[in-house]
Amino acid sequence: LPTGTTVLEASAGTGKTYAIAALATRFVAEGVAELSELLLATFSRAATQELRERVRERITATARELGQPSQDELVQHLSKGTPEQVALRRQRLARAASEFDSATIATTHSFCQQVLDGLGMAGDHEPGVTMVEQVDELRREVVDDLYLRKYARPGADKPALSAKEAHEVARAAAGDSTARLEPSSADPASAAGQRYGLARAATAELQRRKRAAGVRDFDDLLILLRDVLADPDRGQAACERLRARFTVVLVDEFQDTDPVQWEVLRRAFHGHATLVLIGDPKQAVYAFRGAEVLSYLDAREQADTVERLGRNWRTDAPLLRALDHLYGHASLGHRQIVATPVDAAQRTARLTGAVPLRLRVLPRDAGGPFSGQFPAVGALRTTVATDVAADVVRLLDSQVTLTLDGATRGVRPGDIAVLVRKYVQIAAVRDALDAAGVPTVVSSSTSVFATEGARDWLWLLQAFEQPHRAGPLRLAALTPLLGWTAEQLDAAGDGVLDELGALVREAAHRFEAAGLGAAFDVLSARTRIESRLLSVVGGERRLTDLRHLGQLLHRAAAEDSLGVSALVGWLSDRVENPDAGAGGERSRRLDSDAAAVQVLTVHASKGLEFPIVYVPYGWDGATWSTPSTLRLHAGSERVLDVGG
Repeated sequence: LPTGTTVLEASAGTGKTYAIAALATRFVAEGVAELSELLLATFSRAATQELRERVRERITATARELGQPSQDELVQHLSKGTPEQVALRRQRLARAASEFDSATIATTHSFCQQVLDGLGMAGDHEPGVTMVEQVDELRREVVDDLYLRKYARPGADKPALSAKEAHEVARAAAGDSTARLEPSSADPASAAGQRYGLARAATAELQRRKRAAGVRDFDDLLILLRDVLADPDRGQAACERLRARFTVVLVDEFQDTDPVQWEVLRRAFHGHATLVLIGDPKQAVYAFRGAEVLSYLDAREQADTVERLGRNWRTDAPLLRALDHLYGHASLGHRQIVATPVDAAQRTARLTGAVPLRLRVLPRDAGGPFSGQFPAVGALRTTVATDVAADVVRLLDSQVTLTLDGATRGVRPGDIAVLVRKYVQIAAVRDALDAAGVPTVVSSSTSVFATEGARDWLWLLQAFEQPHRAGPLRLAALTPLLGWTAEQLDAAGDGVLDELGALVREAAHRFEAAGLGAAFDVLSARTRIESRLLSVVGGERRLTDLRHLGQLLHRAAAEDSLGVSALVGWLSDRVENPDAGAGGERSRRLDSDAAAVQVLTVHASKGLEFPIVYVPYGWDGATWSTPSTLRLHAGSERVLDVGG
């Protein structure tokens, strides 16, 4: 078993969660720690729930099988020794299984909140403060106020940045509060100076308004706990209380840790407890949330031991060899992050009749007749999506077979996933597959507020607000919620506006009397929304989004007592900033559970596995040479340059 601080590097498919559950089981069975003395921390709530179930299952199964003939290496290991030793291990595991609710398996933020609550006065935690997941709406309010105050008054200077740019700068500064803001020496009247001044003012005003409103977000918790542990007067006592509570700490997905999280773990446990940090720097994908791989590299430098999980249990050996040929020993974003080979548990290919790795290259005339210049990237994106659909059709019609669980069969749509870089690319791939007659299902962290359905609801609500105006009525009529086409509207002439107005007023009255759900029921019955959408290509996806949005709008109206005008504003804000709000609520739902090609973003695919994967936009990673904001390091210090 590891002691001190250990970094355990676990490439994709090497059984990371299995290893964590096995380590936790061994620590308990061998008497190193009681279950209540273990801390298991990970990055997301979904990962926390999965880890909790896996650890519970591992402890329970091992307790049941201990001392019996087994092919399980962990059971075999713990079954060694005298009958008394084995019986004692079984007793410890059985007790842990019965007391499993006492286990601390939590996100880093949840752990911080528990610690601050436990420290009480030592933690300076205010029980009356309300915890919120994010403060995006408050931040937008702050930026709007500051922007208008500076640039909307008579005689004000011409803005050096647009309102949209102001929000981008403030979002970057608020999301990286530990970084040093630059350019601090810029002339306040210059464009860079105005951007810097707005970032500083927005950050300070956001903190002031949070205090006034009595709210804290998760980042505030981390910073508060870090400051408590670093305090020269009370920090030592707080650290000792943590070490007395947790003697073994396992941190999953450590490559996604930000500098504040690592400082909390380092101060509390490094050199004083068993600290096992599990992660893979090649999978560090959350830089946009403040995580940075340099925290991982710093931990690896300070660790007493660095170990690797060296066997891939997911991927076939022929594909691993092909990927090693392509990426082997290449540095990935940092000279210390290198793709190293791993062994494959699956020695043969489960896909027969096809090569394990293909690189498809479009000819130079793919975007149209070659003119001596590079074709427009936008046209190529559509061409690539069409090519993916055609290739999927060829694969499904081919003699290629797949062997899973000992059974060999042809390839089915449900065996295939298409991974894209950005959710705006999902529609192109989905539309191309739909046109080719291939069933698809969108499965991603795409915000439902970024879909056509959000625009449809916005147009309908604007018609609720102004049912006497022809413009809003015509826009609402063109949505699937009312179901008219432009040709039908044109042919019907102005006379149809009375009919549309009556229907919209009836639905609006139902909204005022019984809520948006009742209004949706009226429209659904009168315009046959469900049957209309399910009869067209892609309609199931559209219907799922409309229902999801209807539920979110109904809840917002009910919880905050929003009328039509307020609800229009609520939805307008989210259409403009689709990624704001709690991720679990805004993430799009699956349109069906049918066997279909899954289309999802690379971020959403993390931790999933599919027999066949297409990555059509891996090449499409162009970045602006002059980004609006830039994160960098000056020595060991994080710097955020907002000068543009």
